[in-house]
Amino acid sequence: MSIPSKKYFLFIDESGDHGLVTLDTSFPVFLLCGLLTSEDNYSDLKNNINSIKNTFWGKKEVILHSRDIRKCEKEFQILFNLELKSEFYKRINQVIEEGKYRILASAINKEKYIKTYGKLSNDVYELALSFIIERAIFSLDEIKGITKQLEIVIEKRGKKEDKKLEEHFQRLIARGTGFVSAERLEEVNLKITFKDKKENINGLQLADLVAYPIARYVIEPKRANPAFEKLEPKIYKKNGKRYGLKIFP
Repeated sequence: MSIPSKKYFLFIDESGDHGLVTLDTSFPVFLLCGLLTSEDNYSDLKNNINSIKNTFWGKKEVILHSRDIRKCEKEFQILFNLELKSEFYKRINQVIEEGKYRILASAINKEKYIKTYGKLSNDVYELALSFIIERAIFSLDEIKGITKQLEIVIEKRGKKEDKKLEEHFQRLIARGTGFVSAERLEEVNLKITFKDKKENINGLQLADLVAYPIARYVIEPKRANPAFEKLEPKIYKKNGKRYGLKIFP
């Protein structure tokens, strides 16, 4: 009897700048945020987000972008209408709270990182990505009785950056990470896909919306952060610990 197979996506977006040369003291963190979801659960998420776009803009081609929404810029100028804004946030929060996915985030505290490793150290983007991939594998390990395929989906950042990341990814596949062997990565047929923003991938847009409140929480954990409180139950837990948010160093 053949073992059933299931495909999973890991949509990854970032908050903050991954460069180490200049440090923005008001936002001294680089955070990568991954949303891990099965193909069928993603289909529901995608449709629910398209429904919101159709309701407010009459088309699904609008690209949800955290900064534009917060500042009410571009298509989101309609949110200056407070009634519309309230309804929009209600609908988005419903998708965030009811959607079936897990959050895996990795934050680099740049001040501590520079003090420990210096400004010319490894690429913090690659480091954060390694952490997220490890935790995605641990999360998938909990699903028994099926073979799994994992596709990482990342937004294109530029030819040079994408080439560098592709090379890093190939090294990961060949060698594994500190905690996950190459064999285990091979078992899930791990692959990476770069998507253009214009391709309007709802999974990447949701990752973008989720990344900012988590980064704000990492910077100021004591500050009121209602958006983070809605996301917190989605963060991957293991043995009661918040295993899906790694802060380094």
